[in-house]
Amino acid sequence: MSSSDTSSTLFSPLALTQALPFLPLSQAKVDYRVDLRSEEGLIDTLLRKASTRVMLVNKGKVAVPHGQGDLVDYESVHMRLAFLPGEYLSGALAENPGILAFFLGQESAGPGQVHDYIAIDISNAHQDTPLPDAAHVGADDAFGPERDTPVATGLTMLERAERQLDWVSLRGFAPHCSALEAGLATSASTLSMWHISQRHCPRCGARTQTALAGWGQRCSNAEDGKRVLFPRIEPAVITATVDSRDRLLLQHNTAWAEHFYSVSAGFVEAGENLEHAARRESAEETGIIIGDLKYLGSQPWPFPSSLMVAFKGQALGTRIEVDGEETEDAVWVTREEYMHALASESMLAPGKATIARYMIEEWLGHEI
Repeated sequence: MSSSDTSSTLFSPLALTQALPFLPLSQAKVDYRVDLRSEEGLIDTLLRKASTRVMLVNKGKVAVPHGQGDLVDYESVHMRLAFLPGEYLSGALAENPGILAFFLGQESAGPGQVHDYIAIDISNAHQDTPLPDAAHVGADDAFGPERDTPVATGLTMLERAERQLDWVSLRGFAPHCSALEAGLATSASTLSMWHISQRHCPRCGARTQTALAGWGQRCSNAEDGKRVLFPRIEPAVITATVDSRDRLLLQHNTAWAEHFYSVSAGFVEAGENLEHAARRESAEETGIIIGDLKYLGSQPWPFPSSLMVAFKGQALGTRIEVDGEETEDAVWVTREEYMHALASESMLAPGKATIARYMIEEWLGHEI
């Protein structure tokens, strides 16, 4: 591993780079049916239909059948959502205003047949549910060790279901499920995290009410026009940087677990475009100046509300100067050096749900 300067070459390592063909959290397979969201009584109507499939979400975690929660750390396993009958949960919705319902969309089940999907969010079923701790919310922090979020217990109508089901994070679930269920879980987790984080109108401070089948909120203040609010999405850039020898730049940030290395990432600043943000983050964290950039893809990252936009960039030089505050170490690696580092556990790779993993694998040429 070297950080010495290198001369330029006529061949660009970006020349053969293609967009990422697969990202685990970018697999929306249902028709969102946005046109139905404003229908009065939509949720109640759908819960009475036998063909409606209902999943549970709690603080971003999704419910899976009992026993499947132990499978998240295995390689070749299949997981699935726990779907419950709508009539089983309609009473809980009526009795507890803290329980929310999201209409996720429809899936064709054959000629003239559809499955409607609903997520029941029990995150705020207890009125004293605290606001989430934002101490570790960041584009870089999201790749670090997962922090467990306690799941609410003791709900009268859902107590039996909660005890019989396992709760897993989106990071653990998405790499092991079907494309359909990965999309459903991503939407449900994203909406769940937003409703937890925003309980008051950011303009006037009045309490909000769920609107548009869970995809919006309405301010309760008539003097403020009862404005409709939509989920906040925070764009973040993530960049795999290579030099003229096609070595990859990997960094270890202070917020990450020991030996964990990934690529550069950070939030887009106000008034900044994506490309500028990618170049700025690299320069700030590692001192590496990026020239050409190539778009790789994007995926939602609801921890709590990011959209990760991926680029591959070519470094104009190789002299590394980490900031020492956010970034603790950064190194250039060849493919052979990286695989040796993984085998010796001197480096740990990003998880299977992260876009960073697929960016590294694109450079590597094979799965990790």
